[in-house]
Amino acid sequence: MLNMPNNIHEDQRVVVEVDVQNMYYSAKNLYNSKVDFSKLLKQAVYNRKLIRALAYVIKADTPDESNFFDALRNIGFEVKTKDLKEYYGGQKKGDWDMGMAIDGIKLAQKMDVFVLVTGDGDFESLVKHLQARGVRVEVMSFGKSTARELKDVANKFIDMDKQKDKFLIG
Repeated sequence: MLNMPNNIHEDQRVVVEVDVQNMYYSAKNLYNSKVDFSKLLKQAVYNRKLIRALAYVIKADTPDESNFFDALRNIGFEVKTKDLKEYYGGQKKGDWDMGMAIDGIKLAQKMDVFVLVTGDGDFESLVKHLQARGVRVEVMSFGKSTARELKDVANKFIDMDKQKDKFLIG
């Protein structure tokens, strides 16, 4: 396990939200590899009380997609799916930012620590909101592909680049 600060204790209630597409593309583009979501969840919880672990995915009707979603469920994630949208002109889009933010806000009263697994700077406002409600926010992602504003606002930034062998398959 990575070194964690002294103010981490086993009675803390933890919610983990994973932006699966963000992590998938970061691992693929940076290391031509895949994320080990089992190890990621274990590190995110870090011997604390897991309240909910949510994995947000986009359904793109690709081979083995349902096997991957099942694997996430077997690890302990609640898998939230959304269809990939195709717009006029062929542009495709799928994103869970709003859903992740709303879920984080709805769960705020049930957690002490929110572990946000993404490098997307759009979550800066969510982090600030949860902190204002007394929630400690830890951001976990590959530092090379994480927005500076997200690193700066988090109570703790866990840079997966520093021990990438712990978080990548193979």
